[in-house]
Amino acid sequence: MSEEPPQGANNRMFNGPGGYRGAPKMVLGASPPPVTITKVFDAWNEMIENENQSLRDRVADLEKKVHEQTDEIMCLRSTLADVLRRISTIEGARALANNHAGGRATPTKDTVRLRHNNSDSARDVSKRASSYLPGRSPSNTQIRAKEAQYNAEEGIIKMYLRGRPINLYVPTPMRETYVPNGPSSSPPAKLKLEWVYGYRGRDCRNNVYQLPTGEIVYFVAAVVVLYNVEDQMQRHYLGHTDDIKCLAVHPNKLLIATGQTAGHDRRDARSWRLNPPSDPLSPEAEEWPHIRVWDSVSLNTLHVIGISDIERSVACLAFSKADGGSLLVAVDEAPDHNMSVWDWSRGERGYKLLETKCSADQVLAVDFSPVDRSTIITCGKNHISFWNYESGMLAKRMGIFENRERPKYVTSISFTDAGNVISGDSNGNLLIWQRGGNTVYKMVRGAHDGPVFSILVQKDGGIITGGKDGRIVEWDRDLERTGNVIEIPEQYGSPRVVTSGRGSQLVVGTTRNCVLGGTFTFPLRPVMQGHTEELWALAPHPGHHQFLTAGYDRTCYLWDTMAHTIVWSKDIGEHAQSAAFSNNGEIVIIGTTSGRWFVMDSETREMYSQHQDGNEPIQVLKFSPNGQYLAVGSRDNNIYIYQVSEDCRKYTRVGRCQAKVRRARYQSASSVGHSSFVTHLDWSADSQFLQTNSGDYELLFWNAGLCRQIAQTSQMRDVEWATQSCTLTFATLGIWPEGTDGTDINTCAKANQMDLLATGDDFGKIKLFASPACQQRARCLEYGGHSSHVTAVGFLQDDSRMISTGGRDTAVMQWVVSSNSSSSHR
Repeated sequence: MSEEPPQGANNRMFNGPGGYRGAPKMVLGASPPPVTITKVFDAWNEMIENENQSLRDRVADLEKKVHEQTDEIMCLRSTLADVLRRISTIEGARALANNHAGGRATPTKDTVRLRHNNSDSARDVSKRASSYLPGRSPSNTQIRAKEAQYNAEEGIIKMYLRGRPINLYVPTPMRETYVPNGPSSSPPAKLKLEWVYGYRGRDCRNNVYQLPTGEIVYFVAAVVVLYNVEDQMQRHYLGHTDDIKCLAVHPNKLLIATGQTAGHDRRDARSWRLNPPSDPLSPEAEEWPHIRVWDSVSLNTLHVIGISDIERSVACLAFSKADGGSLLVAVDEAPDHNMSVWDWSRGERGYKLLETKCSADQVLAVDFSPVDRSTIITCGKNHISFWNYESGMLAKRMGIFENRERPKYVTSISFTDAGNVISGDSNGNLLIWQRGGNTVYKMVRGAHDGPVFSILVQKDGGIITGGKDGRIVEWDRDLERTGNVIEIPEQYGSPRVVTSGRGSQLVVGTTRNCVLGGTFTFPLRPVMQGHTEELWALAPHPGHHQFLTAGYDRTCYLWDTMAHTIVWSKDIGEHAQSAAFSNNGEIVIIGTTSGRWFVMDSETREMYSQHQDGNEPIQVLKFSPNGQYLAVGSRDNNIYIYQVSEDCRKYTRVGRCQAKVRRARYQSASSVGHSSFVTHLDWSADSQFLQTNSGDYELLFWNAGLCRQIAQTSQMRDVEWATQSCTLTFATLGIWPEGTDGTDINTCAKANQMDLLATGDDFGKIKLFASPACQQRARCLEYGGHSSHVTAVGFLQDDSRMISTGGRDTAVMQWVVSSNSSSSHR
């Protein structure tokens, strides 16, 4: 090193013990001792060696200080995150109060931490943002985790998350044989998607159709559902990796095209679109925004279109009709809203015939004329456009409203059998545009009170429209009212899409994520229901094949896994964050984002009581195995312990496991308890202890009855835990992939009777491990379907099924658990 040592170092070298002391003093009258070149070199080498040793000591001291400061910085980050979160929560509460009269400001995964822009440009942050820490940028996922270190003598393995060390104690029976990097067992079971609850109607259009097979096709998250209502059977197309945004059915009613957004690892489209993967069916290609054309009978993917051509996501799709469906038109959600026309059947990737900028404003719908092969119509914000495709060129004419009221949005379009265009707009009006023209031929004012979301032209020429006013109206072919009107109950939302079912039946997709079926004579009944806002709470029933979900839409649903129906629903009036059944299943506890939690009868839905613990979200609720205690984990860093009595109807607070500060003599203050918000907790099998995780990657242990932290964590190495929901424990070491930053895994759950562990992560993936997963990077099986962060997983009481919930995708998925005798592992 070129840096000069400090003066003190030189003094030590020349005068310290064992150092070079210089030439001896001369004795009066004595002649100086002879000095040889060898002695000079020896002295010089000794000085250099001492210099190097001093520098090594300094570097070691500096490395130690840097490591200590890294931990301090992590604590400061956590504290700052907590402050920012609290500010965000206060701002969110104010916005909620200000918007109460109009639209409600709904908290999302990020609003509990930091508010992010909800636009697609910030979608990577909101989708992959930490489940518990604020403002995590996607680049943070590239931080490589430090390799875990194992001290075999003490039986301690030290793992690192974001540079923070976490000590995990190896159970006594395993200490002699444990090898952190040893081979791990394959999971003893595998999953198969059995049922998907939910539908995406809140922001998508024209995405429900009846197929000749009798199935209704629609999508939610990254799954296309083919649902036979009569036979109560679902099939699932699972080719997509992220949010499906649009769907089109080929004129032959057998082929289907669906378009998705960019996957989790392919957000920055502009930087990678010039280097598309060579194989369109490769796993790499699945992360690009693209269109899939597939067979609805075999569910086989036929063509993957648009890789490297679509920048952000596919907004809308349509097959051509006049030529039997040989062409496919797609509109990108990129700023230029590019429209491309494809000869979709030419090769695996199809063949792009042309591409052009469609509109500077949002495009809501696109469609081909049923009589003119070359005519395409697009509509959206401030426009309706008439396109003519000839000789590889597109000619565009804007719709002219003349002296008529120009709408802010043209919200829907359809064609009559004669080729005329019918459009609906945000003013509630219907307009007819004659074939080949771009001027209004006829106008029906006030068809709906508000935007017209859907226009259905039936085979006999009759017309049915659905609007934001919650009404479905029937018209004759001349747009005269027939008098038939359906009023959709407010709880189901407004009709987003109306399509023909069997015979005279209608199938309706609504803005509150419901699919309804019925006629003008018989009332509409729900075919499928789902949550409408971010979903976090999941509680499997302890005695029945049922489970409860609750979310930010303020609604709790109890689902029956055998009948695939809702047993009951309950509006609790607050954003739900967590839930738990009592051990006998008679009581359900619902925790909210305001710090309030409710005690409710699981059959009658009667509210027995409500309690308040702080003003922060109740992150986790869990009854002790003996049923005598309830642990309430809060985002205010505390765990509240309650004594349970009167058949789980009365709750008396025992105490609070909280952060305290102690100051030893001659020492700085140190924290006892969690310094960040509680994320997970587990009871010991004997109901005496708790293990808890927090947002700053802590694993702490508590004496539940005394509400005191157990400082000697090595004493807890052999404790048997009733559940395994904490993600940071010795038993879950292997669930953390290489390069993780500590927040990628949101949830985990161990099966009740099987040695099986399931996890859900920020990438929409569910993974199965053998339990305990204590070897690093343990082998697993991986499953897709969710398009958002997986917020909860849980096994039914007999382990026959597993349930998973998505955050923003609002989907609830039911998986069959079966023996893994022939499945491969990852």
